[in-house]
Amino acid sequence: MTTGAIDRSRALWNRRELDLNSDEVLAQLLDRGEMATWRELYRLARDDARLRARIKHIVLTVPLPLPRFWLAALASLGEPVDFDAPVRDYYGATGV
Repeated sequence: MTTGAIDRSRALWNRRELDLNSDEVLAQLLDRGEMATWRELYRLARDDARLRARIKHIVLTVPLPLPRFWLAALASLGEPVDFDAPVRDYYGATGV
């Protein structure tokens, strides 16, 4: 399940290899990845319900800079999304 854009992502600066089965690695890609990396994750998620569910869980529980962006992306792939669900604040506080 590896791809060129994700394998080359600067978000993986502290990793020896890509492991998309790791929620920690996935969160790191969502947080620090480049646009090409995000496009590749979106493409992979299109055909992988488990990956979509994991992304959704991370978006709702881990502080990320663009949580609503990822919820919208998941919704566009047919994933049921509650846009009113609270997300973690990237700057430390919980809430919207």
